[in-house]
Amino acid sequence: MRFKFLHLLPFVLLVFCSTACKKSGVAETTEVTSINKDIPANAGDGVTFINSGKSAIFNLYAPSKTSVSLIGEFNNWQPAAMNKTADGTRWWIQVDNLDPAKEYSYQYYINNSIKVADPYTEKVLDPDNDKYISSDTYPNLKAYPTGSTTGIVSTMQANAATYNWKTSTFTRPEPKNLVVYELLIRDFVATHNYKTLTDTLNYLVNLGVNAVELLPVNEFEGNESWGYNTNYEFALDKYYGTKNEYKAFIDACHAKGIAVIQDIVLEDQFGSSPMVQMYATAAGSPAADNPWFNTQNMHPYAVGYQLNQQSAATQYYVKNVLKYWLQEYHIDGFRFDQSKAFTQVNSTTDAAWSAYDASRVTILKNYNNYIKSIDPGAYLILEHFAVNQEEAELANQGMIMWSNMNYNANQATMGYNTDWNLAGLFYDQYGFTQPYNRIAYFESHDEERLMFKNEQYGNSYNGYNVKDLPTGLARQEMAAAFLLTPPGPKMLWQFGERGYDISIDNGGRLGNKDPHWEYMSNASRKHLYSTYAKLIKMKINNPVFTTTNFKYNLNGNVKTIQLSGTDGTQVLVAGNFDVAAQTATVTMPSTGVWYDYLTGATVNVSAANYNLSLQPGEFHIYSSVKLK
Repeated sequence: MRFKFLHLLPFVLLVFCSTACKKSGVAETTEVTSINKDIPANAGDGVTFINSGKSAIFNLYAPSKTSVSLIGEFNNWQPAAMNKTADGTRWWIQVDNLDPAKEYSYQYYINNSIKVADPYTEKVLDPDNDKYISSDTYPNLKAYPTGSTTGIVSTMQANAATYNWKTSTFTRPEPKNLVVYELLIRDFVATHNYKTLTDTLNYLVNLGVNAVELLPVNEFEGNESWGYNTNYEFALDKYYGTKNEYKAFIDACHAKGIAVIQDIVLEDQFGSSPMVQMYATAAGSPAADNPWFNTQNMHPYAVGYQLNQQSAATQYYVKNVLKYWLQEYHIDGFRFDQSKAFTQVNSTTDAAWSAYDASRVTILKNYNNYIKSIDPGAYLILEHFAVNQEEAELANQGMIMWSNMNYNANQATMGYNTDWNLAGLFYDQYGFTQPYNRIAYFESHDEERLMFKNEQYGNSYNGYNVKDLPTGLARQEMAAAFLLTPPGPKMLWQFGERGYDISIDNGGRLGNKDPHWEYMSNASRKHLYSTYAKLIKMKINNPVFTTTNFKYNLNGNVKTIQLSGTDGTQVLVAGNFDVAAQTATVTMPSTGVWYDYLTGATVNVSAANYNLSLQPGEFHIYSSVKLK
């Protein structure tokens, strides 16, 4: 195969040293670099195919580097010098005589010392981890070029198999009606692949959720991961399947009325990231001249290497990442992991980190505006946990804040009368003027399972014991009623709807968790699932659950919520979270016949002050008219 440069200009000869070449496994060669040569106007970042895929332009942002070469299958892994732009920030080269049907592997060879895959690649080959990916999950996976190079390599193919989208009429749920199902593919189905996940979609359809939020699916270190150890933002991790299988999953979700939200890590990357390796110290951490990363992390809970979100290079890169996933995969939005870390303010305590940060607000508004410019209806959910003033300002721009109610909810389900207040389910507790921009949850991937603690630590009294499986599960139904009835979006963490009771620390916090699909054969667990399904459909199909006219008393044994819809519908939610029977008096908005949504029974309210006598764990959803 012939390899050539475009329009050779005056050049400088750079001769590789024998020692460096031998260490890198690349044959010694003489390299020719053209300088002050602009990139063709049609070339984007990474690889751009031209001439019907028979040629490709490679474009790498690598300011201040002395030399950059391209190595790959198309040149027998021999370094071919890349052209340097006049401003010294980019390196590019054109490769001709390619076979458009062939998938090629390649790397960049920088300063005669390091080899990295393309930061913009859509697929990598990993010599250490690909061997553990089965052919069922990823058929016909290209073999790693053993003996030709080392380290992670990128791939490219002009005429890769395309996906023909089938669903073009999907309408996203309004944020006020969102019920999001957070899901880790690895643990949801034993095969951990998109194909099986697609085949299992009716489980979510029957549950009634209208959005699924996937833990990160872009390339991360290793295979067995939650996905937060990111290294290649544009590449889909092969451990879950192929690019077209992921598209088929998204397409199937849209066909069934389910939005797809992608959890994404834009706060940091890890040591195998090419962007870290290109500008690294001898210890492997980002060096002072790294255009994307800080040399030190700016907050107390950092794990990887933190991106400098005030850097123009980082903002350009992040926006390209966001545009790619929205346009290439038709996803419906993002959840930004640890969005509070989008700051250059150095904080040593969580309190300082959570304080109002105007620079962080500016950064997030910038990204939100960019997302809306690409897709005006896309969601942006933030794992933020900053002060109310900052979260309210972001919410007023349409961003949706995570609202963690795990601890208080679990105290309530266990039956203890300390820290029970569930008022945080309502947006007015945070000073928000936008009622639908907080997404409350009782469980997430970061929190302990409610049922695990019910069974381990549940309270008991006079023969009523929360530790008993049926009792604990029944209390989960009551918790679900209080989670889903307040206005605003809600989130479930996978399998909470059937009382998943395996601890987050079982097998290690990040360890594999068995999906236990046999739980659906247990009558009490199946009843919990059915109750969740009824409640979710009730919430989505009845406008009263989006009202801004409400009252609540969520501190005490008997908790109540009262909702008044604009159509005159009234709802009362009442539940006894104690382990003993309780009686409470509630002020009803109207007298007459009220309907119990879950049982179908009716009650006749003859006076405004209505006495409720509730057994432990007993709850009701009463409405002035029959709910859909």
